[in-house]
Amino acid sequence: MKKPIIIICLLAIAYWCSGQAKKPTIMVVPSDNWCIRNGYTQTFDEMGTLKTLPDYKIALQNETDLLMTIAKINTMMADRGFPLVNLESALKNLERESAEVAMLSSKSGGSIAENPIDVLQRTANADIIIQLTYIINQEGPRRSVTFLLQGLDAYSKKQIAGAQGTGEPSFATQTPILLEEAVLAHIDDFNSRLQVHFDDLFANGREVVFQARVFDSSPVDLEEEYTYNKEKLELGEIIEDWVSKNTVQGRFSTSGYTQNVIRFEQVRIPLYDDRGRANDTRRWLRDLRSMLNGNTFNLESKIFTRGLGEVWLIIGEK
Repeated sequence: MKKPIIIICLLAIAYWCSGQAKKPTIMVVPSDNWCIRNGYTQTFDEMGTLKTLPDYKIALQNETDLLMTIAKINTMMADRGFPLVNLESALKNLERESAEVAMLSSKSGGSIAENPIDVLQRTANADIIIQLTYIINQEGPRRSVTFLLQGLDAYSKKQIAGAQGTGEPSFATQTPILLEEAVLAHIDDFNSRLQVHFDDLFANGREVVFQARVFDSSPVDLEEEYTYNKEKLELGEIIEDWVSKNTVQGRFSTSGYTQNVIRFEQVRIPLYDDRGRANDTRRWLRDLRSMLNGNTFNLESKIFTRGLGEVWLIIGEK
């Protein structure tokens, strides 16, 4: 009798533990396509190049259907245990903090800017962005909705889940109801793909891009040689060694190496730091900056973040 009871207890514990799996935080936003098609855009100057970006604030203020539709998707995701960042609340927080555009500059005037969408995503701290696109189809007195959901990793911008389809024609007049009817058949498979991706983040770290650069006023370049750990190495090689030791399972690739720029791609940084805090590119890179500022190198450097998923360390000034 004892053996079946033990087995039942173990199965119960396994089931309970599976229910405790941490789920990714998500934020639902209208897609660029939807915003541009409906005229909700803003122009942004990114280092001299004009870019057209979605204007979420104006879209939410003017499109009640959009506001209610995002709320419906949020409810469906919350019912399945996914933590949510509400887009409208996140935008209000940005306004209060005057953080639509974050400008970072060196003391000599060098600068780099994030666009407003990057600032929103970084401030909201969502793991996954769900882009929503939908079109209302009119068939006589009946209506249907064609939808597209795209789950994007907030750091790498890679699509990690997708769902699309068209609901059955209905006499319902409210867009959120039509969307719910259309999405229900796809939502569980969509969510399972989100969870698989998030489990991969736990096991293998976030994927980011890191560049080591030098200011033109820097006293050294990346080919400067130092004696470090009893070896004579170029500064770039020392940085590459640090990246290897501070990524999950040493996972990264070096896609370019010159005396002025080294580009590291597919860099897997831990999801949480050693204090259990959610990790980001700036926090991850601070130890390297501190190391270079120490007695061995005595080099000042500045961290620039480009959105969530790319970070630069620029050597020579702060």
